[in-house]
Amino acid sequence: MPHPSITAETYPHKPAIIMGDSGEIVTYRELDERSNQGAQLFRTLGLKAGDHIGMMLENNRQFLEIVWAAQRSGLIFTPISTHLKRSEAAYILENCGARLFIGSLALADSCEQVLEAAPGQIGHFYMVGGIKPGFESWEEAIDLMPITRIDDESNGVPMLYSSGTTGQPKGVFVPPASSDVNTPHPLVASLGAAFGFSEETVYLSPAPLYHAAPLHYNMMAQYQGGTCVVMERFDPERALQLIEEHRVTHSQWVPIMFIRMLKLPEEVRRRYDVSSLQVAIHAAAPCPVEVKDKMIQWWGEVIYEYYAASEGIGATIIDSASWLTHRGSVGPALVGQVHIVDDDGNELPPGEIGTVFFSGEQASFQYHNEPEKTAGAYNDKGWATTGDVGYVDEDGFLYLTDRKNFMIISGGVNIYPQEIENLLVGHDKIADVAVFGIPNEEFGEEVKAVVEPMNWADATDETAIEIMEWLRERLSHIKMPRSLDFHPKLPRMDNGKLYKRHLVDQYLSGSRAADRPAPGDQPDG
Repeated sequence: MPHPSITAETYPHKPAIIMGDSGEIVTYRELDERSNQGAQLFRTLGLKAGDHIGMMLENNRQFLEIVWAAQRSGLIFTPISTHLKRSEAAYILENCGARLFIGSLALADSCEQVLEAAPGQIGHFYMVGGIKPGFESWEEAIDLMPITRIDDESNGVPMLYSSGTTGQPKGVFVPPASSDVNTPHPLVASLGAAFGFSEETVYLSPAPLYHAAPLHYNMMAQYQGGTCVVMERFDPERALQLIEEHRVTHSQWVPIMFIRMLKLPEEVRRRYDVSSLQVAIHAAAPCPVEVKDKMIQWWGEVIYEYYAASEGIGATIIDSASWLTHRGSVGPALVGQVHIVDDDGNELPPGEIGTVFFSGEQASFQYHNEPEKTAGAYNDKGWATTGDVGYVDEDGFLYLTDRKNFMIISGGVNIYPQEIENLLVGHDKIADVAVFGIPNEEFGEEVKAVVEPMNWADATDETAIEIMEWLRERLSHIKMPRSLDFHPKLPRMDNGKLYKRHLVDQYLSGSRAADRPAPGDQPDG
């Protein structure tokens, strides 16, 4: 499991990065030299091992060059979502104690807002691809640096922030296993081994690098000496073209990407050869059973799913063959042991729904500067949770039902929005959907559905009636949405997660005319 610098010595001309749209290639020698120059700059600026930096970049070559520069400098680096509002980005930079910020000209507006709101401890602001007032050029700065290694290399790690789908983002810090710069990536022995990552790997990365899974998988692939094909942005047909063009062996997806590829015309889907795929991994958000079934039929039994979190508290994994006999499961535990626990802290037997906890081999983590939230993630037995809800079957396979925060309690009945969303997204006229609870005087909460149509021309009362009638044939009466609205673009981020809290806030504040019953649907008497 060599550090990329070792691969640079052995195979200097091997592509480390291929950008999907531009075709730009970064060899391992170039990656090594640019990351050395970045590390030299960090030391020149007075940054030492354990210091924090923040970065807000789109998918480009410099992203991974900066990551490796920080890694070999012993820095703690925090990529920030390009979708965050000014106040959210400023909160993260202040919370992590960043001393340096690197932005991008392509995101100039967001980066200038960060500059205006940035906390005082940030002493240096850089920009890649050009500059704006207040920023120095990253490329010009590192061009002046030597390409030799710094004398005090150390193992730096990312500190990523939770997506904030249910509240303020939390910085998840998992300390490095060793200060040795050559320490293998923590996933190498678990998911890396399970998925067969090696120097022969050609890894397609279709999602933003600032998310946990894309960042870790690209780093893991490059620790192994593989080649990463990085898409600047996800496009369903372009992804299929890249698989064929580069003979991609490994890839990592979120379910909304599967959904959008499946909704391509059949002649487009069959146009591309995806037979090189050995492993297509998906995670991060629940995958509807019907969607996964169709993907296995299309790509074959190369689809693997895992369930894990940035906190590193445990993981499950399931291959296609096991999934076909345990449909809807995310698999048995790969790391740690799974426990299902009720609200009183009692462990539940198979088949009963409760909060998912892991015990055993989980890594030690903390929410940065959030001791109360860290303590709240553990129970009195030392088991840890991220708040997901589910159950295990008699074989020990885990099934997720939803986030605890998203559960709707209507008339004393627990309703899990994920089940309703998984059904609705299968409708031909629906591109995406969000289901959540809104206040109801009689029942406490009622079910609200908000639909993003494939074509906005379908955002009509007639289509709403059609969708509700279609759903009523597939869902029990008590779980049916009381009302259905259309939305031009739901707040689903590139990591596949739906930012429901933004929608819920809109409806609770009355900023949307959201409370009309769907046509043809009468409230329960």
